[in-house]
Amino acid sequence: MEPVNLTQISHFFLLGFSEKPELQPLIFGVFLSMYLITLLGNLLIILAVSSDSRLHTPMYFFLFNLSLLDISVTTTTIPKMLVNIQTQNKVITYAGCLTETYFFILFAGLDVLLLTVMAYDRFVAICHPLHYMVILNPQILTCAFSTCASHLSVVSLFYSTILGVYLSSAATQSSHSSAIASVMYTVVTPMLNPFIYSLRNKDIKRALERFLGW
Repeated sequence: MEPVNLTQISHFFLLGFSEKPELQPLIFGVFLSMYLITLLGNLLIILAVSSDSRLHTPMYFFLFNLSLLDISVTTTTIPKMLVNIQTQNKVITYAGCLTETYFFILFAGLDVLLLTVMAYDRFVAICHPLHYMVILNPQILTCAFSTCASHLSVVSLFYSTILGVYLSSAATQSSHSSAIASVMYTVVTPMLNPFIYSLRNKDIKRALERFLGW
């Protein structure tokens, strides 16, 4: 009989960001803060849009779903990362890795699709305002102009870091730089979205004030 390799992979070893023990509390605190900001900011947008009937329009429908996806993407990866940092255990099971990868690809793919649709939505609002007026009123049209530049910046950050990670040569890219680039589109972008679409949007700010009773 020919020899057969019956070795089965049951665990994967996660590289992490640093091997230095003294840096682990700092890394844990940074990612925990970013995760909580992402959750709080996106939850506030979800509550504001769902509680105010005046925000039940296409633009805010996109924003509502973007917030849901941002929460889903970060929740898929960050809690496991925090547990690994806190316990100093960098091992993930094969089943856990497969499950996390599946949901991450699913939510990230939907995030890419939604950002593309939102970019086209802003293109129509600016380049074809007369057609867009059929759907949205002048007040809302004035808002998405105020957020267009910020939206394009986040979309550019999101796509450029993804392309940098997955299209660059493995021989010329270190695991450390790849991890940093991955953080940009998995953690930083979802954290920035609430600031872009709430702090620079008068309708969202008014809805939040009404919801919070200010």
